[in-house]
Amino acid sequence: MSVELRHLRHFVALAEEEHFGRAAERVFVVQQALSNSIRNLEEEVGVPLVLRTTRRVQLTPAGQEFLIGARETLALAGQTVERARRAARGEVGRLSVGFVSGLAFGGLPEIVRRFRELYPNVSVDLRELTAQEQEAALRGGQVGIGLMLLPVRDPSLDSRALWRQPLVAALPAAHPLARKRKLKISDLRAEAFVFFPRQIRATYFDQVMRWCAAAGFTPHVVQEAIEVPTLLSLVAAGVGVFLPIEFFSRLSLPGVAYRPIEDAPIVDIVAVWRRGDGRNPIIRAFLTVAEEVLRGDPAEGSPK
Repeated sequence: MSVELRHLRHFVALAEEEHFGRAAERVFVVQQALSNSIRNLEEEVGVPLVLRTTRRVQLTPAGQEFLIGARETLALAGQTVERARRAARGEVGRLSVGFVSGLAFGGLPEIVRRFRELYPNVSVDLRELTAQEQEAALRGGQVGIGLMLLPVRDPSLDSRALWRQPLVAALPAAHPLARKRKLKISDLRAEAFVFFPRQIRATYFDQVMRWCAAAGFTPHVVQEAIEVPTLLSLVAAGVGVFLPIEFFSRLSLPGVAYRPIEDAPIVDIVAVWRRGDGRNPIIRAFLTVAEEVLRGDPAEGSPK
């Protein structure tokens, strides 16, 4: 059977108008074309669907039953077309987002909240992963987009800087340096440090070490930890000082004081995706929301 949607539209118009002329005007065809369309439809179905009189058109019992199905089919077709259009705009579907742990304290909550407000029919799956784990998950297709610190060098991945943040000093609250409003990196020359293991965040680690080397010293790392909250807890315990990105200061722990540092390096917070996936409308939509939120547009809300 080769019933077309236009046949159904013509039939529904005729059933509702009960007149060939008015129905033809409604679907923007000439009356003869509408009559031929209905005749072709009846031939396909194999039974009469309308009774033609000089005054009006009436449906046969078969036509009345066919009208129910025709309306349902047209409604479903309309929904299917709209769903495809919404998918092309990135308004429906699923997105898996990888993120490094620190972003949970600044940026990520605002991005995800705003994205869900704008795209309620996109399911967002959040996965806390290190940068190295995110890169592997992106290459393997387990994650659609990743949020991490500093650019990636993998040629199979694309990235875009979303937000720039300076490093700050996290000090034990009772530390003498906490009485100063602003520090120089050289003020920390004699301090014990707590920091990430290099194998976990090599780029971040190397950037800090170069900065300190330029100031004439190498940080004495006395304790390592993988997660930012753990490192800040060590600071609170007086084990050492830490150099986090500014937005980590949102994590207000008793016993920790944050101070800006003159000429501190700026660290990029980047979005990363598999090369070629940037055409995916959901990824494009997520990137747009992330950039707007992290810029602090008033209409989008600010993480600051």
